[in-house]
Amino acid sequence: MGHAERHAATDFDADSWAARFTLLSDPTRLRIVAEMHAHPGSTVAELASAIGITENAASQSIRALRDQGWARSEKVGRRVHYEVVGDAIVHRILHDIIGVGHITRGQGHDHAHP
Repeated sequence: MGHAERHAATDFDADSWAARFTLLSDPTRLRIVAEMHAHPGSTVAELASAIGITENAASQSIRALRDQGWARSEKVGRRVHYEVVGDAIVHRILHDIIGVGHITRGQGHDHAHP
């Protein structure tokens, strides 16, 4: 067995995966990600209300997610709306592993993914 073959099983970005799992290991952050994914464009107040936490707790989780590039915000007037950044791995974790669904605006069923 050659040296390259021996390392094939570890040929992945462990640091990147560890960062993802670290973010998802916190139940509040995981709920926020799932809620933002299910309802893109939600405000902090809407996210906090949906998962039953304070707006301050929601803000802290969103800040951590934004710092890691998992969430983005858009200011509309005086309100800030949040959504999950389109990371294919996060999408698969949410759908295939956790089983989170979402409804596309204007449609009554889950949207198709490329």
